[in-house]
Amino acid sequence: MSRQTAVRLATLADTETVAGLFDGYRQFYKQPPAIDACREFIRARLEAADSYILLAEGPSGEPAGFTQLYPIFSSVRMRRVWILNDLFVAPGFRGSGVATALMESAVSLAREHGVAGLQLETAAENHPAKQLYEKLGWSMDTDVHHYSIIL
Repeated sequence: MSRQTAVRLATLADTETVAGLFDGYRQFYKQPPAIDACREFIRARLEAADSYILLAEGPSGEPAGFTQLYPIFSSVRMRRVWILNDLFVAPGFRGSGVATALMESAVSLAREHGVAGLQLETAAENHPAKQLYEKLGWSMDTDVHHYSIIL
């Protein structure tokens, strides 16, 4: 973990901070700015406790990034698996170890909760992210194909 980066679980009091990062994350994926909708979405996640949000803070406590983990069940394993659905580092903190700190914290939190494993997906052309994941011990699943349908 970066010496200058602190990672902690977000609380309801962090809604505004996480919403700003979440809006930046969505804009990175070509979505229009929607801070009010982001605020409501993050507030709902925190109130329902249906995801875990890890918040990274810079040396002065400024928001540096976040990751959001969604618990699901694996029927084959008969245990929980978490989806690492969102990972975002604020532009001013990129290349400073924040993504690594968030990923390592996600793995630690999952281990603490007895989770069987973590899963994520990324764009095929997102080479920097894929390099990070592989550097941290993640491997691409080549045994199964994932399908989706947009409703």
